[in-house]
Amino acid sequence: MSHPLIFLGIESSCDDTAAAVVRHREGEPAEILASVVDGQTALHAAFGGVVPEIAARAHAERLDLCVERALAEARLQLSDLDGVAVTAGPGLIGGVLSGVMCAKGIAAGSGLPLVGVNHLAGHALTPRLTDGLAFPYLMLLVSGGHCQFLIVRGPEDFSRVGGSIDDAPGEAFDKTAKLLGLPQPGGPSVEAEAARGDPRRFAFPRPMLDRPGCDMSFSGLKTALLRARDAVVAEKGGITREDRADLCAGFQAAVVEVLAEKTRRALALHAAEAPDRPALAVAGGVAANGPIRAALMRVAAQAGAGFVAPPLRLCTDNAAMIAWAGIERFRGGARDGMDLSARPRWPLDRTAPALIGSGKKGAKA
Repeated sequence: MSHPLIFLGIESSCDDTAAAVVRHREGEPAEILASVVDGQTALHAAFGGVVPEIAARAHAERLDLCVERALAEARLQLSDLDGVAVTAGPGLIGGVLSGVMCAKGIAAGSGLPLVGVNHLAGHALTPRLTDGLAFPYLMLLVSGGHCQFLIVRGPEDFSRVGGSIDDAPGEAFDKTAKLLGLPQPGGPSVEAEAARGDPRRFAFPRPMLDRPGCDMSFSGLKTALLRARDAVVAEKGGITREDRADLCAGFQAAVVEVLAEKTRRALALHAAEAPDRPALAVAGGVAANGPIRAALMRVAAQAGAGFVAPPLRLCTDNAAMIAWAGIERFRGGARDGMDLSARPRWPLDRTAPALIGSGKKGAKA
């Protein structure tokens, strides 16, 4: 029987400082021995969004403590590990750099192998950690900073078949919450308000549904909500809680419909490649939204495809997915040295044209 691999994972790409320990023996389900996530919501609450400098400083202060807690929960020492995996990008560069430097220090001091992981690959490979999903499958990666459809054929084999050309849905949810005076993070706040509202009161657009393909746009939807809010304020001198709930419900319904239809199209492309066992998986923070999950489940059922969504605690940023992606890369022969770089941008499909443009630092998505 093969020796199980035990990896420490470190994640610090945005505003969650996380460390986890994952164990896996080939042919058996993976085990999350510990998963520690230290959120920073309170640090950024007064600013209406994540402040990169504050996030980076908090990561630097908390990373070693999170690693200690994860090892303690797993009842292991560094000497029990087989490797260290760390998010090396994409993300807020100060946070990514904090994590990479912490991982390098641990690897150098312990002699453990170091494996850099693409944060997006961590999300995209999560269905294999939680459900042992076989390749290939269609992944909808939908979060605060990213939204794309990926056909996942291997730990480092991703083909993008569509995505958002501007705002990610999570960003649109956050901006909607800010426009309506709701607390951050915006996704849970808007979802809670929408549950009380009438999604038919405001006629919001369904961007790009009239265009072929799987690309999406959410920036115009955010602008439409701003105009609807301003019209209510101009008419009434302010907005009531009922107005706010209806605005949230209408906005969320538009996002759900766009994601559902574009997913239907992406599934058709995937099914043409894997007709015997098509599967849809969803990951990222927005995958925690109940109406979005329900709509995607219906789309998968109508297409005769399997559906996998990770537990809610593994939808948002966490280090268990990084440890798992590190194990997958390690088994494929990947090793990184002390020259591992922190990268603010790192597209999974390097052959696809940039969705949102690029600059000196490379493609954004």
